[in-house]
Amino acid sequence: MKKFLVPIIIIAVILVLIGGGYNNLLSLNEDVDNSWAQVENVLKRRADLIPNLVKTVKGYAEQEERVLTQITEARSKMSSAKTPGEYAEADAQLTQGLNSLNVVVENYPDLKANQGFLELQAELASTENKISTERMRYNDNVAVFNKKVKRFPTNIYANMLGFDKREYFKINEADSEVPNVDF
Repeated sequence: MKKFLVPIIIIAVILVLIGGGYNNLLSLNEDVDNSWAQVENVLKRRADLIPNLVKTVKGYAEQEERVLTQITEARSKMSSAKTPGEYAEADAQLTQGLNSLNVVVENYPDLKANQGFLELQAELASTENKISTERMRYNDNVAVFNKKVKRFPTNIYANMLGFDKREYFKINEADSEVPNVDF
């Protein structure tokens, strides 16, 4: 009777270990999904603020239609992005458009003093900080998940259970350059 008990105990221990590992991977995967949802949330917040900013600027700078069109197109791409790579590309275009908008703003002193514009600028600055924080949290969670998926013994069964390495949110080369501020 004892001969049959040893293999059953070994199999039960293996199943418990794999089950615990699966649950851990599942939890880490959910953390990554949740942090990605937060990135999308703050990117959406920025995209929602932009039409108000564009309207405010349009009232002062009708001839700057090209910049406003660029921002609107970039916002549209941001809304249709599905992967971190697509978001990064749309984010780069949006950042470039917002940088061009800042140049337009410099040419209109009355606009810079407009209370509505100042409030929108403050909201955008706050949102940019939130985006940065949420990207960092997302990438931190991806790092934890990816380490777990790659480590032994988890790597043996992670792929079989459908857990693959996740993609980091990366900025493009242009975003990593230091902006030139000239007074």
